[in-house]
Amino acid sequence: MTDTTTNAAELDGILASIFLSPEGKADPYPGYATVRETTELHRSALGVGVLARYDDCHHVLRDNRFGRGDQKLDPAMLGLTHDEFNVRFPRFVDRAESMLGLDPPDHTRLRGLVAKAFTPRTIEALRPHIQRLTDDLLDPLQGDVDVMPAVALKLPITVIGEMLGVPRGDHAALLPSIKILIRSLGPTAPNLDDFSEMYAAAGVIDDYFKGLVAHKRANPADDMLSELIHVEEAGDMLSEAELLATIMLLFVAGYETTTNLIGNGLRAFLLNPEQLQRLRDDRSLLKSAIEEILRFDSPVQLTGRAVLEEGVVVAGHQLTKGEQLITLLGAANRDPRAYDDPDIFDIGRSGPAPLSFSAGIHYCLGAALARAEGQIVFDSMVERYSTIEPAWSDDSPPRYRDSVVLRGLESLPVRLLS
Repeated sequence: MTDTTTNAAELDGILASIFLSPEGKADPYPGYATVRETTELHRSALGVGVLARYDDCHHVLRDNRFGRGDQKLDPAMLGLTHDEFNVRFPRFVDRAESMLGLDPPDHTRLRGLVAKAFTPRTIEALRPHIQRLTDDLLDPLQGDVDVMPAVALKLPITVIGEMLGVPRGDHAALLPSIKILIRSLGPTAPNLDDFSEMYAAAGVIDDYFKGLVAHKRANPADDMLSELIHVEEAGDMLSEAELLATIMLLFVAGYETTTNLIGNGLRAFLLNPEQLQRLRDDRSLLKSAIEEILRFDSPVQLTGRAVLEEGVVVAGHQLTKGEQLITLLGAANRDPRAYDDPDIFDIGRSGPAPLSFSAGIHYCLGAALARAEGQIVFDSMVERYSTIEPAWSDDSPPRYRDSVVLRGLESLPVRLLS
């Protein structure tokens, strides 16, 4: 059933505010609720269908009749002909799509090459090392601290860097370019200036990993990159372009989601101190607390799918092959049809798994790693600090970063006292 009190143009305006304005980024959830409660499927003026209810998003993410489809960029969107585009961005056509943008069988092949490194058993074996890294990061922290660079970023980027074989000393040089690429993610069409900036940033990251691959070829080590190079050299399972795309995806996705989980989660605890006290009193709530953080303020807010077959129906709407959909994960995670009192942060909550890590064949490869890191960080903080409270002023609250797809804080000043 559709409530027509808000029309399609008004819904487009709400979504534009969420995606593009500082106010929308600060708190997208009231806008999400309007979209979710107005219609099962919003057909936006951009020609993209928008889903915001839990069951509908879950259906699309798990149904293999939806996938990535043909995502080729049309140069006309940038005001260029194909020839002009190729002259201006010559390296673009040579880049392989990461597994995130692929459908089977290529997705299956690439994911299978790295999945063993992220199994729950493998991640469980990493826990003692993650705990030592966390302790080392927390040891010097006392008083007013910005936990985003000090812990939320540094822990996951160190862990995934070690797994892949990316030296710690190289992380800082990569971060500015990665930040530009993350800002470019989303359903809004780029302009030429933004695309040029993204292309240059991708070139910096591409050049770095090409150099690292060359170094690892000559000096293999006990890390995932060296293993993938061995696979690439051994046969037809992996091309060099796919190797680069895979390692770049694993590095960025391997820390970015966890950084946001830690930051968003700590902010939620600081704004709901009774829930922080619950965790202090009952550490068995750690696992459900991480699930509630993922649900309440998802590190990933949306993901896209294309309709791969004719005759597909979603939420009572007939879709055509090639049609593009956006699943609003942040909205689905607050759907009152799936969760009681969804706008309340409740670390003892039961209910369906949040969609923050997606679902189906594109379910986040690093979900177990992100959960483990989150559990260790929050367990260590409540064990170590008797006081964990906001250190920001009312007129200068923590700001969310400029990203449509990912939701994470620029900074999070916190007072930590043992």
